[in-house]
Amino acid sequence: MKIILIVLLGLTTLFGAAKVVKVDERFQDSQSCKSCHLRIVSEWEKSWHSKSHYEKDEYFRKSLEYVSRKTRKSLNSVKVQCATCHNPRISVTSTGMDYEIDAVMGLDKGSAVDKAVHDNAISEGINCVVCHNIDKIHDDRDASMRGINRVTWTKSGTMTGPFKDAKSPYHKTVHHKFMDEQPNKLCFVCHANDTSAKGIVFTNMQQEYKKGSKDCVECHMGPQKRDVAATYKMYNGKAKMRNVRDHGFMGAHFDVLWKNALSLKLSQKGSNVLINIKNPQPHNIPSGFGSREILVTVVFKNGSKIIEQKEISLTRHYTRKRKKVTIAHLAKKQSKDMSIPAKGKKVLKMIKAAGATSVEVNLNYRLVNDEVRTLLKLEGANWSKKHYITKSTLHLK
Repeated sequence: MKIILIVLLGLTTLFGAAKVVKVDERFQDSQSCKSCHLRIVSEWEKSWHSKSHYEKDEYFRKSLEYVSRKTRKSLNSVKVQCATCHNPRISVTSTGMDYEIDAVMGLDKGSAVDKAVHDNAISEGINCVVCHNIDKIHDDRDASMRGINRVTWTKSGTMTGPFKDAKSPYHKTVHHKFMDEQPNKLCFVCHANDTSAKGIVFTNMQQEYKKGSKDCVECHMGPQKRDVAATYKMYNGKAKMRNVRDHGFMGAHFDVLWKNALSLKLSQKGSNVLINIKNPQPHNIPSGFGSREILVTVVFKNGSKIIEQKEISLTRHYTRKRKKVTIAHLAKKQSKDMSIPAKGKKVLKMIKAAGATSVEVNLNYRLVNDEVRTLLKLEGANWSKKHYITKSTLHLK
């Protein structure tokens, strides 16, 4: 037992305790917001922001369990660490050696940590009182400080919004520029960088983002449209029409966002076929958490007969000690970045198959590559689904 405790103490990380502002019970459940913001809440319910809690996302849940097993840290401590972005309104923001000892001894039931990770108040993940309770974003803090550690919350009952003249009979409202003029600043509170336990930076969307490009919201919340943000009739007995955006936060899980997200051009140079993939987007593709994947399927034909077929995987692979396969968050080493850079391109070269008169290339996207999907034993069909991007055909000489 003594040896186990020493190992646990060595592995335990003390996370900087962020200031917690308790959320009033009136605002903990998004259903309370529906009376005035029905459209917005209904859109959010279909989003992956609403599934950021570990019980609602198989990949997240199994990643937590994997990290807990491999580091011998308690599962609750790993949940608290990841809550920094996944559940930033959690009431406990750090764990230490005392809790780890209690967890090993089975004495943590009913503790503040145990209650915090199972609190219904955080069961909705990234809900209304995450984004709309941020009062200040601290860009001056170290880049490693993300999520809860990068913001200051408003007082409970005060909502942050994009409209200077907004008012409500149910809560106070304040306006901040990151809600309208500087939306990327809000997105990058969490969607910025991520580092493995061994110090490997495996994603950095803020760094790869091309300044001067369209804002994140233009793709992920769609174009502005005329509608009401709130149905309450506070403006001369009427609800006010405004320029609003969708709150479905479309991302990598949505087919509609992938169609033609990349462009494809084929050419022949001697016995080689050149596959030119261009990325017009302001961030790399794939991006986000590790092990996402672009699949390039190359089919050589003679008429309708398939001569040869190959599939190229543009993804990253991660290893821990003794070169064992792992997930990005525990990686000691990572393979070369195979993504197509923001506003950039990647050219792949294939040798023409003998006898082929044409070549067809298909681009698809997968949320998780085969390696990690097998490692975590992911069962959901969405993790292996191929999202269609584009295709092109070239007649060969």
